[in-house]
Amino acid sequence: QAQLVESGGGLVQAGGSLRLSCAASGRPFSSYAMGWFRQAPGKEREVVAAISWNGDSTYYADSVKGRFTISRDNARSTVFLQMNSLKPEDTAVYYCAADQIFRVVVYGRVDYWGQGTRVTVSS
Repeated sequence: QAQLVESGGGLVQAGGSLRLSCAASGRPFSSYAMGWFRQAPGKEREVVAAISWNGDSTYYADSVKGRFTISRDNARSTVFLQMNSLKPEDTAVYYCAADQIFRVVVYGRVDYWGQGTRVTVSS
């Protein structure tokens, strides 16, 4: 059974940092593209960052470029999102996602989703 489990969310002050993790199991996720999405209250879910199966390609939303970094450890079937210089507008539930095709992840039409982890940034 495919499963994506996020962790690392929490409450942080503006300017602070958090590192999200997503542990994948049940599929050969080391060969899948992975991504992070977020959904703020009253807003649609949006892509934050994506990474190809081997890490050679990455994508970032304009709103997080230069502040967030996506990475992966295929030996541990885990993908990370390092979030620095956090802003109140980064407050959202963050979701991990996976698909066999990188472009599909970027556009959000993925096969697998995690349950989400909440990030709250106070001003």
